[in-house]
Amino acid sequence: DLVQDGSSWEEVVALAQALEGAGVTIINTGIGWHEARIPTIATSVPRGAFSFVTKKLRDENVVSVPLCATNRINAPSTVESILANGDADLISMARPFLADPDIVKKSREGLDREINTCIACNQACLDHAFIGKTASCLVNPRACHETEISIEPNSITPDQKLNIGVVGSGPAGMAFVHTAATIGHNVTLFDKSEEIGGQFNMAKRIPGKEEFHETIRYFTVQLEKLRKEGKLDVNLGTEVSFSEMERRSSSTGEGGGAEKKIDKWIIATGVDPRVPNIPGLDHPNVLSYIDVLRNKAKVGHKVAVIGAGGIGFDVSEYLLHHDDAHDDHDKRADEVDADEFLENWGVDKNNTKRGGLLPDEDVKMTKSQREIVLMQRKKGKLGAGLGKTTGWIHRSTLVRSKSVEMIPEVSYDKIDENGHLHITIGKGEKKKTRVLEVDNIVLCAGQISKRDLQEAAVDSGGELAGKVFAIGGAYQAGELDAKRAIDMGTRLALKIKDDDVVPGKHAFHADIGAEEKLYDAMMKVMR
Repeated sequence: DLVQDGSSWEEVVALAQALEGAGVTIINTGIGWHEARIPTIATSVPRGAFSFVTKKLRDENVVSVPLCATNRINAPSTVESILANGDADLISMARPFLADPDIVKKSREGLDREINTCIACNQACLDHAFIGKTASCLVNPRACHETEISIEPNSITPDQKLNIGVVGSGPAGMAFVHTAATIGHNVTLFDKSEEIGGQFNMAKRIPGKEEFHETIRYFTVQLEKLRKEGKLDVNLGTEVSFSEMERRSSSTGEGGGAEKKIDKWIIATGVDPRVPNIPGLDHPNVLSYIDVLRNKAKVGHKVAVIGAGGIGFDVSEYLLHHDDAHDDHDKRADEVDADEFLENWGVDKNNTKRGGLLPDEDVKMTKSQREIVLMQRKKGKLGAGLGKTTGWIHRSTLVRSKSVEMIPEVSYDKIDENGHLHITIGKGEKKKTRVLEVDNIVLCAGQISKRDLQEAAVDSGGELAGKVFAIGGAYQAGELDAKRAIDMGTRLALKIKDDDVVPGKHAFHADIGAEEKLYDAMMKVMR
C-alpha cells in the first residue's frame, strides 16, 4: 500500500489466495495507493525497483497462478533481468507502449536501440488524463493522435519535396528533422554543439532524469539511419549565421552544386537564460544553470538558487547529490541504485510493517552534498507550477533532505563584494532583510527565446522572411517544455510543404476533445 497502517504482509497473502479462489488466473502486483507519499511510477523511480514484492510473493508459493511484476519497467533489458532472476512470471507495461507501440516487435528483432523509450515523465499521459485531456506521450506525440498525425515513410509527392535547413538539434529540432526526413523531404541539420540533444543533455544529468539519455539515443539512431538513406545531412560543430542562410537560400552553393539550395529554414535554437537585474551580478561567484549543468562549473558548499521553477528545482536536486570532487560520470537509467532509492523513501523490502513502510527512525537519507537556499519572487508554495503528478515528488525530495530552505516572495537587492546575496522577504510592515553568506549564487530565473536568425530574416525585409520558422523554445520560452517542443516540431514537419503554412501561422496543436471541454466546464462551475 505504501500508506501508514496499510495492509500487513499476511493480509496481502490472504488477498492473493482469495483472488485465486475466486477464479482469478493472473495476479498483477500493483504498488501503492494514489495517496501514497512515495513515488512509484515517476521517472525518479529506478527501473524495476518494486519487483522485489512480486518475488517475495512468488517465493512463498502461496498461490499457483502466474504473478505479474509492474511499475517502472520500460526496457527489454529490465524485463529480461526480472524474468531471469525469477522475480515474476510475467511483466506488465503500459506507458512504454505509448512511447513506442512497436517495443515488443523491436525487442524480438534485436532492435533495442531503435526503441523510443518511455521516460516516465507523466507530462502527456497521466498529467493529461487528470485534467480531461486526451492522453499522449512527450516522446511520441502520435500516441492517441494517430489519425491526425500520420508519419508514413516517403509519403510526400516529388513536387511537394523541399530542401529544408534546420538550425538546432534540441527536442524540437530532433523531432522536426526525424519526421520531415522520414516522409521524404531533404533535410540539412546544423548545430554548433558536437552532439544532438540540446537541453536534454543537461536534463539527463539531473538525479532522477537519467532516462533522458534514452531519448537522445533514440533520435541519434534514427537520424543516422536517415543520413545513410541520403535523406539527411548532419553538420555538428557548425554555427550558422544569417548571411550563410541567405547564401544557401539564393544559390546552389559553390563546388559544382554540392550544396542543396535551402527552400525553407527551421530555427530550433532553443533559449538563453534570462538574466535578472540585480546589482553585483558580475561577481565571479554568480553562475547560470548552464554553467553548472553543461559546463560543469565547480560549486561551493553553500548555494543560493534564484528561481524556483522546474529548472531551479532540477539544479537544487543536482547540487544536493553531485560531488564535484568525485562525480564526473553521468549515470544511465540502468545504473541507478534501487536499494538506495527504497531506503531514502522509507520502503521496507521485508514487509515487516503495515503498508510496507519503515519507521521514521529507520529511514536512511543519502547525505546531502550542499546547503541550499531556493527562492522565488512570487508568493505561495514553491514549485506550484511543476507537473501535476510529479511536482510533489520534487518538493518532497528537497524538503526531506533537510538541506534546502525554500523562501517565497523574495526581492533580490544586491550581491556584495564578497559574493553574498542581500534579499528582502515579504512586503510592507512584515518585510525583513537578510544576507545569504553563500559560496555561489546560481541563476535559474527563466529563459528568453533565442531567435536571432528569425529576427534577422524579418528585419531584412527580403524573400527569406517568409521562409524562416521558429519552433520549440525559440518560438516560445517559458519553462523548458519538451512536450510542446516535440509536438510542435512533429506537426510542423507534416505541414511545412503546404503553401498556407507561413511564419506566424505555423503552430499546430491537438484538437480539443469532448472530455477536456467537459472538464473545463465543470471547473468553471466549481470555481
